[in-house]
Amino acid sequence: MELNESTGMFAAMGGAGIFTLIIWLFSIIVGWKIFTKAHKPGWAILIPIYNVIVYIEIIGKPWWWLFLVLFPPLSFVFAIWATNLLSKSFDKGVGFTIGLIFLPIIFYPILAFGDAKYVGSHVTY
Repeated sequence: MELNESTGMFAAMGGAGIFTLIIWLFSIIVGWKIFTKAHKPGWAILIPIYNVIVYIEIIGKPWWWLFLVLFPPLSFVFAIWATNLLSKSFDKGVGFTIGLIFLPIIFYPILAFGDAKYVGSHVTY
């Protein structure tokens, strides 16, 4: 078999696909663990839309917050606000929220596998 540019391209795409699959699986495992720490079913992370509803329950907001996700100008604000509320739900502060936003590949696993305990959404700062 002759190697040419297209063979290298397909090999690179395969490597990127494997890397993407690993990140996707890792994200599911982390999300599952966060859900179970918050006393919610871990499998809910696998169901589109329902996983957002469960996330909204974890942060203590009403179900209609789901519509904020569907409205693009608000979805960005919602994402930051929800991340802060998630951080507070695990008794973490603003610094941890900033970590979740800017270094999610590090801070979400810390939240999932670290010693953080779910204290509920009733925490206020």
